[in-house]
Amino acid sequence: MNRFLQLHLLTAYPPANLNRDDQGRPKTARMGGVDRLRVSSQSLKRHWRTSELFQTALGDHVGTRTKRLGVEVYQQLVVGGVKEKDALKWAGEIAGVFGKCKKADKNDPLNELEIEQLVHVSQDERKAVEQLAQVLIRENRAPENEELDLLRHNTSAADIALFGRMLASKPSFNVEAACQVAHAISVHPVVIEDDYFTAVDDLNDRSEDTGSAHIGETGFASGLFYSYICINREQLIDNLNGDKALADKAIAALIEAAIKVPPSGKQNSFAHQGYASYVLAESGDQQPRSLSVSFLKPIETRGRNDDDYLTQAVSAIRAQCDNFDKVYGDCAAARYELSVAEQKGEMNALLAFAAE
Repeated sequence: MNRFLQLHLLTAYPPANLNRDDQGRPKTARMGGVDRLRVSSQSLKRHWRTSELFQTALGDHVGTRTKRLGVEVYQQLVVGGVKEKDALKWAGEIAGVFGKCKKADKNDPLNELEIEQLVHVSQDERKAVEQLAQVLIRENRAPENEELDLLRHNTSAADIALFGRMLASKPSFNVEAACQVAHAISVHPVVIEDDYFTAVDDLNDRSEDTGSAHIGETGFASGLFYSYICINREQLIDNLNGDKALADKAIAALIEAAIKVPPSGKQNSFAHQGYASYVLAESGDQQPRSLSVSFLKPIETRGRNDDDYLTQAVSAIRAQCDNFDKVYGDCAAARYELSVAEQKGEMNALLAFAAE
């Protein structure tokens, strides 16, 4: 079994606002002296993890990121007939296992049940919480100390095993991420444009009021993005208690989601559905390396080069890959390419390669 699996993807999106900054405009990064479009690693991982494709493929082996675990337990206790005062106290004790809870707020009695930081809870841990709540309902008593041993060192939640988790108050239960995901960047310079739009009230009396009910602006840009993913198979299998079959299923689900699932920012306004046009998969025990340097010099279509951005980007990746091999020796034990423009490769074959 090869230790590392690396994926290099090229995905084109039409005019869109894939991932917004604090001003509501598309995120950018400066690289090679020019501005590029950017989609953050956090955005990519969330959209892949929560996608129907990923959830369907992995079924019950997906965790839940939430601050509201205590609120969920409180509601379960109250529905089960526990007095509200007791339910508040007992739910707080359970939530406190997963992280420090917020301070009490007289305007929001359930505020003290929310955990200060988002916590990624595995389905095993959540099931243990639900079972404990049922015991408390049945016996109408507070949880005992030994019953609050709800955290698990290992997990069967594929998303936690892939992307890790950090518990500030219980670091011994942290999970080291088996998958690294880079921020996606456009391989060429970009200029953010503004879309001026209006909305008209359908109930306006057209003879008297023909003005707009709303006026706004939104930023957008289009781009061809380079994305990079690195998976440590050994770490993933270890995180999943040695379950290699589940690790393979998780890798396949992640690959398909990365290829097919776009960020959802303003999706209804721009319909930026898109699959990756090119994928290079590499496996081996060698130290991983990104191929982002292929685009340190931005891709341009000018002069005597009539190739489009995608053709040039694919050539740049192949050339950089060969250059690394020539200088450092083979950087991978095996490779597989999927290139839509060249009708090269197949999805099923790519997934089979990833499972080797």
